Amino acid sequence: MTRGPKPKDNAVRRNKHEHAQILSSSTTEGRALPPGLGIKTAGARRFWQTWATSPQAGNWAETDWAELEITVKLVDAFYQGDVKLAGEIRQRVAKWGATTEDRARLRMSLEDNEDQDQDDEPGTPAPTTSDLDEELFRLLSD
Repeated sequence: MTRGPKPKDNAVRRNKHEHAQILSSSTTEGRALPPGLGIKTAGARRFWQTWATSPQAGNWAETDWAELEITVKLVDAFYQGDVKLAGEIRQRVAKWGATTEDRARLRMSLEDNEDQDQDDEPGTPAPTTSDLDEELFRLLSD
């Protein structure tokens, strides 16, 4: 004899995630870095370029772009030596799905582009993370 109610059929289970977001793994055209932001460091410009062309940016509203503008100012200050901003930057990029773990938590997944896989030659190294990601993770792990 079992305890509790009989389990529901899979079709009516509450943990079915119909609201999961599937993103194309290709980059988007993105937006240019607004010159009025006064970004001084190459690292912050690279950060903007990475996020502005990311698969996530294809679904962004104006409020998301405004958040990227604020974050790139923090990244610029970080590259100018204010390392206390690393934690704030990490929290902000996590909300966009910066890492595999962040995307899993947000129920976000990247769609595999079969055409891209066919173009790659065997033995081609996978792209590395950006310098900013490496620097942030190094500082956060210290």
